[in-house]
Amino acid sequence: MKGSDLFLKPDRTNNSHRGIIVGFDPGLTVGIAILDLNGNLISLVSCKEIRRSEIISHIIAYGKTVLVATDVYPIPKTVKKLATTLNSKIWSPYKCMSIESKTDIVDSYLQYENNKLLEIRQNAHERDALAAAVKTYRDFFNKFQQITKRAEKAELDDSAIESVKMLVINGVSISNAIKQISEEINKENTILKDSDNNLDNLNVSESGINPNGAEINRIESTTDDSDDTQDISRTDYEDVVISKLKHKLKSQKRYIDNLTRKNILLEKDNRYYKTEISKLQSKVDKLHYNYTKKILQKKEVSSKIAIIKRIQEKYNEEKSRRIQLEEELRSLTEIKPLKISENNLPVKIIEFFTKEGIREACDKWEIRMDDIVLLKNSEGGGSQTASMIINLGVKAVITMDKISDPAENIFEENMVPLIHANSVKMTSMTEFYLVNSKDFKLEIERWKEYVNNQKEQENNKNLLKLVDEYRAQRRRP
Repeated sequence: MKGSDLFLKPDRTNNSHRGIIVGFDPGLTVGIAILDLNGNLISLVSCKEIRRSEIISHIIAYGKTVLVATDVYPIPKTVKKLATTLNSKIWSPYKCMSIESKTDIVDSYLQYENNKLLEIRQNAHERDALAAAVKTYRDFFNKFQQITKRAEKAELDDSAIESVKMLVINGVSISNAIKQISEEINKENTILKDSDNNLDNLNVSESGINPNGAEINRIESTTDDSDDTQDISRTDYEDVVISKLKHKLKSQKRYIDNLTRKNILLEKDNRYYKTEISKLQSKVDKLHYNYTKKILQKKEVSSKIAIIKRIQEKYNEEKSRRIQLEEELRSLTEIKPLKISENNLPVKIIEFFTKEGIREACDKWEIRMDDIVLLKNSEGGGSQTASMIINLGVKAVITMDKISDPAENIFEENMVPLIHANSVKMTSMTEFYLVNSKDFKLEIERWKEYVNNQKEQENNKNLLKLVDEYRAQRRRP
């Protein structure tokens, strides 16, 4: 396994019946984590540019795969193919696991006594594979605990309990799985017992003693040494048989020599075909590598295009913002020289009579003490928004529509002139207005005179009301 980094190298003998959970992280560099059904880590591997056959050989060396785990959703095709080859089920989360959750799962799994972590070197691929395997084991943990308790009551050993777990994972109920394994164990015990009995009977028969303990009488043949004719006939017969056997032996030797030569030729052909297969496999691997490389390049290009689009959008946003700021700067540059002019006064615009509209105007125009502001839209404004403008220390407020009574009362109470746009002549500039200083000063005087008259009339009314109330009280008996 070229480029692999094995964490554990346990004894791989007699593991064909052991159930394992395989965490698999596919890609150009794959990660493989293998747990047994008790949650013990038995292998942690990362491999670059490895063939599927090598992956399968590595996994089956540790046992029989019952679950292939992945950390992403939907399930990748590579994981599906691996599970099909290993004849196992797939376990995946309902959504892709985040890096934080995978790190937490691995760290908590490797937690050791006294809050010390096991010193296990791991990369991102191994971490993802181990996180998937541990998550899958935790999902089945309660089921495994239930199986262990019930199997121990049935007096099954650890190997049998593992077989029960494998059956339950494949869809068999716990009761049926325990019953099936118990029957198989009883059947094996019966076969072994019968084999032992047959072996004992065979040993007794070969020793010349019958099962009842009596010796077997053997019949010994006797020959008549005086019969010379029979001896001669028997010798001729044996010579014929020996001749035939020698002829047959030569024939067998020729046959064996032919088979040997044929075997040599077949071995030569076998080596040739193995070489050809190796060459073809190298070509297939090269084609697969090139194909994978092209796919990765396409993904990389798509990712770069997406990044370029985001940068382009951000550039356009910044460009629009820059143009807006340049316009605001130009307006401020135009308005500052006008502040020192005696004939014209600049009017700063508040688009909306709301808290947010006032804040935006302050950021744009830097509204300060003794500035003149224009309310383009008075809708939605009340006493609180009027107080915000008064707190700015403005000299006067020009309105283009009817302002609400609570807001008007606040302005009058604080003696901030509230002048309608039709009462003054305004000259429109790029983004602000100009008013004649003399005309505006006269309009402010008129407003103040009007407000003072209103207050004086109100005071007189209140005084007369108090006098009437006093007289009414004096008339009462």
